[in-house]
Amino acid sequence: MRKLGGALVFSALLAASSSAWADAKDYRFEAVQPHVAISPNTAIAVRLVHVPSGKPVPDAIILPAKMEMPMAGMAPMSTKVSSSKPDGQGAYGFTADLSMAGTWMLQVAAKVQGEPGTIAGAVPFTAAKGSHNH
Repeated sequence: MRKLGGALVFSALLAASSSAWADAKDYRFEAVQPHVAISPNTAIAVRLVHVPSGKPVPDAIILPAKMEMPMAGMAPMSTKVSSSKPDGQGAYGFTADLSMAGTWMLQVAAKVQGEPGTIAGAVPFTAAKGSHNH
């Protein structure tokens, strides 16, 4: 009987932790289109996904983002990035000045209603001449 009681307590804790106390690790940012064009006004977008359900989160509050290109042995190169209006389906758009080909990292964070913490992530985008971003 003691084992059964422990199992019930464990399953109750598991249920409580997966709903009442969801963790920032339950969310992830991903690129809508990871390959983009080199441009002073490159449109990029990320999707915020609730990992356990696999569903996009459409109503997050996106905090100011930062866009950088990692440089081997040097400080990363930063560029301007500004947010644009979300699509209401879980995708959050930005415009960035991507002047060089290579991998750029968008450092992005969000607040999700009902979650106590801030969800943060780094999303890679590959900029190249002639890439299309749709």
